[in-house]
This record gives sequence, C-alpha cells and structure tokens, in this order.
Amino acid sequence: MNITKSLKTAFVIGSLALTTAFLSGCGGLSEAQLAELDALRNEVKSLEAEANSLKDQRAKLEKDIQDINRKMAECEKQKEETRANLEKLPK
Repeated sequence: MNITKSLKTAFVIGSLALTTAFLSGCGGLSEAQLAELDALRNEVKSLEAEANSLKDQRAKLEKDIQDINRKMAECEKQKEETRANLEKLPK
C-alpha cells in the first residue's frame, strides 16, 4: 500500500511537471505576435477616439438642428401673426 501511494505521488508530481513544461513551452507569445497585439491595441484606441469625436460632432449637429427648428417655429408663428394682422387691415 505504501508503494502504491508513493507511485501515485510520483505520477502526480511527474504529470504536473510535464504539464508545466508543456504549457510554458507552447503558451508563450512571439515578438511578432506581441507587436501585432500592440498594433491592434493602438488601432482600437484610435477608433475609439474617432468614435467619441463623431459622437460629439453628432451631438453638436443635433443641437444645431434643434436651434434651427426652434427658430423656424418662431418664424412660422410670426408669419401667421403677420398674416392675421394683414387680414384685419381695412381694404
């Protein structure tokens, strides 16, 4: 029984050693992969900055549209008031 226990322990330790060696040998990233990852990160940052800029621009344009629509509504109101006043004038 003692031999079986020591064999199991040796097997577990050996398995862990082989697994560690395998993962460390196969799991690393090459310099090219790291460079590509950095390039992709930079591209993501650039695209996020561009997206934020476009969102800000869109918000500004929507505000401008609201201002123009408000001014048009005021002009339409003045136009109707003027038309009503002109109809009240004697002919």
